Amino acid sequence: MKKTTLLSAAALMVLLPSLGFAQEADTTPTNAEIGFIFTTFMFLVAGFLVFFMAAGFAMLEAGLVRGKNVTMQLTKNMGLFSLATIVYYLIGYNLMYPGDGWSIQGMLGAFSPTSLEPVGLKDAEPDLTYASVGSDFFFQLMFCAATASIVSGALAERIKLWPFLIFTIILVGLIYPIQASWKWGGGFLDGMGFQDFAGSTVVHSVGGWAALAGALILGPRIGKYKNGRTVPMPGSNLTLATLGTFILWLGWFGFNGGSQLYMDSAANVADISRIFSNTNAAAAGGALTAMILTQLLYKKPDLTMILNGALAGLVSITAEPLTPSLGVATLIGAVGGVIVVFAVPFLDKLKIDDVVGAIPVHLFAGIWGTIAVTFTNSAASLGVQLYSIMIVGIFAFGISAIVWSILKATVGIRVSEEAEISGLDTTELGMEAYPEFSKG
Repeated sequence: MKKTTLLSAAALMVLLPSLGFAQEADTTPTNAEIGFIFTTFMFLVAGFLVFFMAAGFAMLEAGLVRGKNVTMQLTKNMGLFSLATIVYYLIGYNLMYPGDGWSIQGMLGAFSPTSLEPVGLKDAEPDLTYASVGSDFFFQLMFCAATASIVSGALAERIKLWPFLIFTIILVGLIYPIQASWKWGGGFLDGMGFQDFAGSTVVHSVGGWAALAGALILGPRIGKYKNGRTVPMPGSNLTLATLGTFILWLGWFGFNGGSQLYMDSAANVADISRIFSNTNAAAAGGALTAMILTQLLYKKPDLTMILNGALAGLVSITAEPLTPSLGVATLIGAVGGVIVVFAVPFLDKLKIDDVVGAIPVHLFAGIWGTIAVTFTNSAASLGVQLYSIMIVGIFAFGISAIVWSILKATVGIRVSEEAEISGLDTTELGMEAYPEFSKG
């Protein structure tokens, strides 16, 4: 057999220039660049998943409101997400992440619009220890929009469109980013040691506080409470509500997993997979607990409670999805399911009308999840967790109540009695979601 001489790659690289062939510059990425690339990619993919939660909220709300108000809920969700996108760019992002540009150190961030890196990173020196500004902005924007979606469902079937959207501007432009900066922007709560991994308090309880303030000032739907009893007002489409819940469940993997913030090492990737698993376990724990409890209490399982039980489990694990074991994550979610089953009728006894159960799911379970951090994360202090819950609650509820009150006194926030009885779809929008089912 004839021998074949093979030239080594190293020898070839030495020989080519001597033969007149130019050697191209080495474009192999450095370790820092590789980390930058993977973390940026993670933010984008996680952001896509959290974006899909907007569809989940829309479908959940469309299914849990009555048929005469479905189009209004879909319109509100389109409007609030679009407004969040613009307002978070103009003011929210830098107010939440001011870096060294605090207006009041640790308390109030920077008032300036978001600026991305130049095309192709030309003449830019990006922070290769993190991710691109564009990916971080995109990912964080989705959390901001989710906060506004929480309010939409609670106040359904009786609120005017434009006052709701005005409140949304205040919520996503000021309320949410200011309090988020206190933890995630390196503000004073972060300095105290407050632990909230992906936002049981920063996102979910803030949406819940804003919804509670709105529900109190707006008042219940006509006919919801009569002679000391609660009148059931079933949703129009439990198929859509279930679809919306599963979409939210899916989006939560990006919500919690992306909050690891780094995908530049084997340890970080392993932690992301652990977060996914714990997030899923908590949702299952919440759903099953709600199913069993409603069977015991009402002799039949209640699907709407099961759906909200899953969501409450997800909210409960959001403050710390990394450190628990699978078993503990399931139990944390299960407590969220218990909270929903008892909190929904409790609010009805107080005549606080929450159409989709957003306040029990996002506020009550959010508070529980923030406290539960202390069970598995040694860096968390119960005193600091409770103090932070209180500070964020006072701020979010207080400012929301002021804004709702001003809107009520000026432009009005509630539709007329006639419009509410007829349905907001025809009276406020002039179109129906299910026109073939309307009366002739």
